Amino acid sequence: MRYPKEHKDQTRRRVVEVAAARFRREGLDKVGVASLMSEAGLTHGGFYSHFDSKEALIEEVFASGMEENFRRLAEASEQGGIEGLINRYLRAGVREHPERSCPAGALGSEIHRHSKGARMAFARKLERTVAKIRELLPLANKDRAEAIFAVLVGTIQLARAVPDLAQSDRLLESGKAAALALAREPGQ
Repeated sequence: MRYPKEHKDQTRRRVVEVAAARFRREGLDKVGVASLMSEAGLTHGGFYSHFDSKEALIEEVFASGMEENFRRLAEASEQGGIEGLINRYLRAGVREHPERSCPAGALGSEIHRHSKGARMAFARKLERTVAKIRELLPLANKDRAEAIFAVLVGTIQLARAVPDLAQSDRLLESGKAAALALAREPGQ
């Protein structure tokens, strides 16, 4: 029985969604194709009708995840400018739920071990996020925008890494202060 094209597209999106959550929660190398497909309610063999390889899936997960993160950050910036964006990224809910957060914060330290295609997908979406931050700065400075995003990513990674919740909360607050300081016009 042949399925309509919409079914294949929906199935592919389901695999990407399940993979995105698992990769962010467990890491890229800890998740196997068989268990991933099982969780998506599909057979292991069905994977290859959607993706050529696990690396191709990783590439799509980064592209779609960074796009979703961009959308959330853009919404936050519409409400509160650069401060809204920073507060959206560095909040307890993001720390506690890597499976629903930015791929850079959850997997940024792992991507260098993967294919050039996956790294390129990540880099393309990274540029879009940096451009959004740059738009929000009083002096549109790409170096400053990249530094702000680096502070956000590094802060969320450190806040997740420490076992002491009070220390983690302090890291989040320190990261917010540092990112906001970078966002201010020089001399403010």
